[in-house]
Amino acid sequence: MKITAALVHERSGPFTIEQLDLCDPREDELLVEVVASGMCATDLHGRDAYYPTKFPKVFGHEGAGIVRAVGNKVSTFKPGDHVVMAYPWCGECPNCKTQRQSYCLHAFDLKMNGTRADGSTLHSKDGKPVYSAFFQQSSFGNFTIANERFAVKVRSDAPIESVAALACGGQTGAGAVFNVMKPRPGDSFVVFGVGAVGLSGLMAAKIAGCDPIIAVDVHKHRLALARELGATHTINHNEYKDVVAEIKKITALGARFTLETSALPAVFREAVDCLVPAGTCVLLGSARKGTEVSFETPFLQNGRTVRGVIQGDSVPKEFIPLLVDHIVAGRFPVERMIAFYPLADINRAAVESGDGKTIKPVLRMPH
Repeated sequence: MKITAALVHERSGPFTIEQLDLCDPREDELLVEVVASGMCATDLHGRDAYYPTKFPKVFGHEGAGIVRAVGNKVSTFKPGDHVVMAYPWCGECPNCKTQRQSYCLHAFDLKMNGTRADGSTLHSKDGKPVYSAFFQQSSFGNFTIANERFAVKVRSDAPIESVAALACGGQTGAGAVFNVMKPRPGDSFVVFGVGAVGLSGLMAAKIAGCDPIIAVDVHKHRLALARELGATHTINHNEYKDVVAEIKKITALGARFTLETSALPAVFREAVDCLVPAGTCVLLGSARKGTEVSFETPFLQNGRTVRGVIQGDSVPKEFIPLLVDHIVAGRFPVERMIAFYPLADINRAAVESGDGKTIKPVLRMPH
């Protein structure tokens, strides 16, 4: 079928809106009419070939929409279902078999290769293959193909355009809190960087009853929104010489939990150095290969935990519906951090996201 999608022809090139051909769904696949797709840094890193990337390519990995057709072996979805398309996993490696699919040993290839696992492509133009299947979805188009295993059915009364933000960033930040930290009411929580991932973590910390909740960032408008979404204190990193000292002043003894989203070594070190003994720092920021950071060994020996987390340690079919329930109940107002753009304005969305003006861009698809 003919679809409209955003195509990148070369490394760091612009997104161009073009007509492409989309294949029919296979027996275990869904044809999804994409209503909206979030845009996050990983899409832009793909565009700029931070990772091995083949062009031309369709990106997008935070898609949400409506099922329009299903393969003949699909049993858990039907046309009309509302779905979020989540991250892919192989299902066969040791991590997948123990429900650690966010750490699938084959995830990188499934996300980045631009094809299905068997090497086939989803999109083409003028008879020539177009690389897509980004995170096995390539949601920067008005229709796409999703595998039944990676799609998540969501309640139809939820705002589907806002729910799109949960597919990657939302479940990453919230999952780090709910699934990894598992804080108790009254535990202190600090988030370094209140973009979409950091704010999702902050809203989860509020639901969990953390207190104080401290937001650290360099953008005043982001810190103001963090206050509105539950931060009890905010720290502008540009205005304090010693952020760690300020956090210890607020918390008295240090932070029980810290969430680091920037992947900047100096900031990551601060997120660890402000921990109370037996405290935990979770790294969510994505750094390039070769980025290193150092810590004092005696400091870590005092029961402190430092660990990375991918996709919030979540099982999407279980976790995303829980977040959707929080959205519908008004406890997780993800729409407050979203700015909507038509697909035709995708390049403006990329620029305004990159310069910090927009916290969470979500693209509305043409129909």
